[in-house]
Amino acid sequence: MVRPPQPFNAVLVVLAAVAALFFVLPLAGLVARAPWASAPGILSDPQVLLALRLSLIGSLASTALAMVLGVPLAWVLARLRFPGKSLLRGLTTLPMVLPPVVAGVALLLAFGRRGLVGAPIADATGLSLPFTTAGVIVAESFVAMPFLVITVEAGLRSMDVRFEEAARTLGARRWTVFRRVTLPLIGPSLAAGAVLAWSRALGEFGATITFAGNFPGTTQTSPLAVYIDLESGRLESAVVLSLLLVFVSLAVLVALRGRYLGDT
Repeated sequence: MVRPPQPFNAVLVVLAAVAALFFVLPLAGLVARAPWASAPGILSDPQVLLALRLSLIGSLASTALAMVLGVPLAWVLARLRFPGKSLLRGLTTLPMVLPPVVAGVALLLAFGRRGLVGAPIADATGLSLPFTTAGVIVAESFVAMPFLVITVEAGLRSMDVRFEEAARTLGARRWTVFRRVTLPLIGPSLAAGAVLAWSRALGEFGATITFAGNFPGTTQTSPLAVYIDLESGRLESAVVLSLLLVFVSLAVLVALRGRYLGDT
């Protein structure tokens, strides 16, 4: 559908330009100060490679966990009616707006050695999540899974349920209907949600450093490495790593713009 041309409004255009500059100028500062000549050497530094490797492992593992747990949760929110559904949806999306440090403290109180769940687990098995690579995955999953849940829930709500009804009429079992009909129909939403969750997990900082700490090779992801580089006066390394994360995030948002803007 072709939209009719809108009348020119100089005030709105000027304010929009100011808003655009507000977002563009910080990124322009990164690009302008980037040490392009030394970037390959910085990215090949063993400590940087460790941080990038851990970021990749943590973000992919948290995305996989988000898909395993988030898709069923999205289905429950989209298809079932039960008391407290609105509250559950609110709690599910809360990590999207919760201060990351608060999320980290909440995770410590739940899964730490003295936490509600962590204490019984530690007493029974001796296992502890905080300050481990598994803790990184848990922290990233906590803040990233809501992006997958709301995207998949929207896909489930917008799909034509008559295809599922037709499959059930033909004798297909519930799991077969879900696997052969529902999942393919929500495939674009599932892919978009997974990529958004991965991108969010890749850039997670506050919950990770609070719950998992900042130990090189174990819990120090790329955002944490940027912070340490800045604190240590290694500005060039911080800028290069920051630009890498910016490029990845921008590529994800540009690739998925049709999923949240409704156009191509």
